[in-house]
This record gives sequence, C-alpha cells and structure tokens, in this order.
Amino acid sequence: MKFRTWNASLAGVLLALGAAFSAGAIAQPSPPPAMAKAYPSRPIVFVVPFSPGTGIDIIARILAQKFMERWGQGGVVDNKVGASGNIGSEIAAKAAPDGHTLMVTATSFVTNSAVNSNLRYDPVKSFVPISLVAMGTMSLVVSTNTPAQSVKEFVALAKANPGELNYASSGNGTPQHLTMELFKLDAGIVVTHIPYKGTAPAITDVTGGRVNALFMPVHTALPYVQQNRMRMLAVLARERTQVLPNVPTMSEAGYPNVQVENWYGVLAPAGTPREIVVKLNAEINALLAAPDVKENLARQGLTPVGGAPSLLADMIQSELKRWPRVVSAAGIKAD
Repeated sequence: MKFRTWNASLAGVLLALGAAFSAGAIAQPSPPPAMAKAYPSRPIVFVVPFSPGTGIDIIARILAQKFMERWGQGGVVDNKVGASGNIGSEIAAKAAPDGHTLMVTATSFVTNSAVNSNLRYDPVKSFVPISLVAMGTMSLVVSTNTPAQSVKEFVALAKANPGELNYASSGNGTPQHLTMELFKLDAGIVVTHIPYKGTAPAITDVTGGRVNALFMPVHTALPYVQQNRMRMLAVLARERTQVLPNVPTMSEAGYPNVQVENWYGVLAPAGTPREIVVKLNAEINALLAAPDVKENLARQGLTPVGGAPSLLADMIQSELKRWPRVVSAAGIKAD
C-alpha cells in the first residue's frame, strides 16, 4: 500500500515537472552553439574607412584574398570614405555582429576619438578587437633647404626662430598632425602647422622646399631620402630601421616619449560571439605567418604582428589615454 502511494506521488511530481518544462517555467538546456561550425556562411565584408590604395586598403585586400583562399568564401572590401574615417567606423559599428562584417582600421581610429567628442560610436564599447595585424615605422623628415642636420639642431633652430619654421600634415587632427604637436610639447618649440588634403601634396611641398618638416612612414620617405630630396632626422620606433641604420631613434635624440608607430588592426561589431572572435583571430595569425603575406606587407613598409585580441585591445586603450593631453594642449578641433 505504501509502495503504491509513493509510486503515485512520484508520477505526480514527474507530470508536474513535465508541465513546467512545457510552460517554460523551468529553463530547458540550450542547444550547443552551431554558429562557429556554420561560420562563415557567406562572403565576409571588410569595411575600410579610407580610400582605395591606402595602407589600410592594401591590408584589407590581402586579408580578403587569403580568407577566400583558405575558407572558400569570398572577401569583399568596402571602402566607406569620409570624415577622417568616422563614416566607415560608424557603419561597421552598426553592422550585424555575426562575423560577416569586419573593419580594418589604423592609428587614426583612436586619434579621431581624441579630436572629435561627437562621434556616433564608441571606440571601445562599439567594437570587439580581433587582431593587431601590422605596424609601420614613422619618421621625421625635413626639406633639404632646412639647415637642421639632426633633431637637436631642428629644436635649436625652432627655438631661435619661434613660429618661423613650419610643418605639413595630411589634414587637421590626423596622426601626422598630432605627432608633431606631441613633439612640440615635449621639445618646447613653436612650429606652424600647414594642413593639406592628403599626404601627396604635403610631400610635394616638403620636397619642393616650401615646407620645412613632415612626419611620415619610413618606407614612403625612403625613395625621397635616397634621391636627396628630403633629409630624415629620426625614426619614431624603439629601434633603428634596417633600411636606414644610420638614422637615430627619437629616444636616442632625447625624446623617448615621441615614439609613434602606425598600427593596423581588425575589429568586429560589439556582440560578435566569442567563438567567432577566436576563429577569426586564429585565422589572421595563421595567414600573417605565410611567407607571401610577410613579403607583401614588407613592400608596404609594414611588419606583421598578430597575437591575441587583447594585444589590440591594450593598444587601443593606451592610445586613447595618450592623445587627449596633446589635443588639449594644442587646442585642436575637428574640422
């Protein structure tokens, strides 16, 4: 009798549990995630916030080609130009977080944040880092009719003639602009800024002797230096560059804080699943180890980096803390 009573009670409990599961009162186990297995299910779009032919664009096209070769899915480079890269960044931030839209970006991603307080995206909250891809070395060059033969002489010349020396940049608020303002702040000098619409006209006026100085990538400056159309005073990396080993670093010249390198990285919209981030990061690290990719990047003056997503996250956080002081001291405003 007791056994039948207990058995009936157990049956009642099981019936009640079944009803609760059906009604959703008790959470049912989630099915195993299938997204990583199915990913990618269509072509991956690489949003590039700058025009075709730029360093960022070249990197995006390398990635798109390699992804197509290795994953069998097409890679599409989508150049969204305008507002110093802010238009493309906003579009990428608002894309579906499913791993099929990525953004290839660079140093200007963080300098834009320092210059413009009205961005319609957050450089940290709106994105998830995938991988740091490459680094490029910056240099300080001067026109051949500028008397300075070294950083020390350039500083002395600027101090002796406040505001008479000038420098070019590819535009207001660009990394070139901010780098010189950082140097001016540390050196205590006054040099007049002349912003251009792009790097090409800035180079033209430096090589023509109409502008005194410019910060620019080493590989871009190299042919002009070799042709004696520019003079390179220093590189802004930790170590001297192999292509011009006699040129000192800014640290050796007495300005260790003026160490600025162009970095390039890949981001995805916030909310992209962790398993997709891991898969993308592993894929980028694998292709960066390929000899042809290394060779292609070297032709652009870039060194492959790779590493965990946290490496890019740390780079962004460090840069976001660095530039507001410079922007504030120089009174830089967005155009």
